[in-house]
Amino acid sequence: MRSLLFVPGDSLRKLEKGLGSGADVLLIDLEDSVALDAKEEARRITAAFLAEQRQEARRPRLFVRVNGLTTGLIDEDLDDVMKSAPDGIVLPKTVGGPDVAHLGAKLAVREAEFGLDDGGTRILAIATENAAGVFALGTFAGASHRLMGLTWGGEDLSADLGAEANRTHDGVYTDPYRLARSLTLFGAAAAGIDAIDSVFTNFRDMDGLEAECLTARRDGFVAKMAIHPAQVPVINEAFTPSAEAIERAQSVIEAFKAHPGAGVVGVNGEMLDRPHLLRAERLLRRAGRVA
Repeated sequence: MRSLLFVPGDSLRKLEKGLGSGADVLLIDLEDSVALDAKEEARRITAAFLAEQRQEARRPRLFVRVNGLTTGLIDEDLDDVMKSAPDGIVLPKTVGGPDVAHLGAKLAVREAEFGLDDGGTRILAIATENAAGVFALGTFAGASHRLMGLTWGGEDLSADLGAEANRTHDGVYTDPYRLARSLTLFGAAAAGIDAIDSVFTNFRDMDGLEAECLTARRDGFVAKMAIHPAQVPVINEAFTPSAEAIERAQSVIEAFKAHPGAGVVGVNGEMLDRPHLLRAERLLRRAGRVA
């Protein structure tokens, strides 16, 4: 996956528009974008949409962002949407591996109740929306076999910190949010799962979005969340490995195959070691998932 597009769960029109956006994943939202008095209607619309789309062969993956574990709303969310078999659940306000394990137990009960494949519902955790979550970023390894990715959020975190802003006047994240972003990357690597970059809120600034995507890809993120369909093509292009990058990765792998047991090989005049091999293998796996 490269692009994950948020779509409000209470708008069938926006859900249908999201299907044509080109996003690899739709993040159907029952949390922040849905008012409290609209939650019940959002659950109904989301469940019906999932049931209609689940049999379609060519569709984005469909994840649902539920309300957090401490809201008193998550069980109603899961009761309504799990019967329609979403591909995954997005857990907001996650505070470490124990929260993921807690959600995993809730999913297991509902998979059994609704006759779904045991363990088939994946989990994407949003892990930095409060200060406690930042301190728990090293606890995700082994939390659940369902956990497929870790992402971060700067908007809720800024509210939790009482910050006046989370970016400078030129659009660059300030230090607390750069730290949260980096720790998310480390936490995902330690857990052996995908690191997914946060949203870029200025949906009219495509140049800024592209720059942020390229920086994220450079650092090790494999995908980015979006808040508007217009952002999806930019994200997809940035996170799709180029033909040149694929060719180079294949050259690195072939060089190590030709010299089994070697610690260092030469490729196009460069001396490369095992970390370069791991990087090449990871890039080809990404390319395969995109294809």
